[in-house]
Amino acid sequence: MKEQGKKLHITKQKGIRSPLFYVGDKYKLMPQLTELFPKEISKFYDVFCGGGSASMNTSAQTFHLNDIDPKVMEIHYFLQKHSNRIEDFIFDMRFLINEYGLSHSEMGKNQVIQELKKEHKKTYFSKYNKESYIRLREFYNQNQHRTDILYLLLIYGFNHMIRFNKKGEFNLPVGNVDWNSNVSKALNNYAQWSLNNEITLTNLDFEEVLNREFSVNDFIYLDPPYLISSSEYNKNWNQENEKRLYDILDKLEEKGVKWGLSNIVTDHHGNHNTILENWMKKYQVYKIHSNYISRFDNTIKDTNDVYVTNIK
Repeated sequence: MKEQGKKLHITKQKGIRSPLFYVGDKYKLMPQLTELFPKEISKFYDVFCGGGSASMNTSAQTFHLNDIDPKVMEIHYFLQKHSNRIEDFIFDMRFLINEYGLSHSEMGKNQVIQELKKEHKKTYFSKYNKESYIRLREFYNQNQHRTDILYLLLIYGFNHMIRFNKKGEFNLPVGNVDWNSNVSKALNNYAQWSLNNEITLTNLDFEEVLNREFSVNDFIYLDPPYLISSSEYNKNWNQENEKRLYDILDKLEEKGVKWGLSNIVTDHHGNHNTILENWMKKYQVYKIHSNYISRFDNTIKDTNDVYVTNIK
């Protein structure tokens, strides 16, 4: 039996959260993950960036954020464009919230919501906001150039997701969430990060991002959709993509390019990613926990988050 490696305990730190509040966001794990990143990074490539929390929590000279979802990157472009006037943007959002009659926790308690909370403990925001949210969604589907409205739908939508039907209409239902102080805080953090860093944004397939010459201190971070997950975010990911990604990472290893990948081997339903499990044996693998990192032990079968890297 392989002996389990020593646990590396990490000083408790809080990760910085992206204002996109993205599904599968790694912000809580970033203080642990960055301990395994190179100490000096010239350019940080965030290949499946999602909300961008990995980049926001990493120290590098420059950043390259990419995602295959054009709407995700549209929001990044929009927020970076407005970073130098983020307080004005937040004020504009407050105006829209009031105009549509949505709840706004940041401004204090709402008596109607307090009453709804007594009867609907898990759905009080959605009960209050449903009709207003539908009107906002209908307006956006007639005016899809309005990225500010898309962002507001993301904040009030179910699980803060971005979802469109085959007709190209935004169709996510209302969620039990609203605009609270965490949203404004996340926007201000994002604006500060955006203004203080050199950032490239792209909307490409991962292979296009990885098909380039890298400098010696560049570092690639990958948090791809999980093959064994059935969430909305992972619906277009398949075994072909999984194998294609690992083949590219093998080639980058041969060239001496440094990279790290987050994934799961087994989910809580018992689904198992054998492609990942077999491939990662040739590299350094760590289990990522809420407060420590440990070398991967192949005898443990309840693995959730793993970090695979070619850095020894």
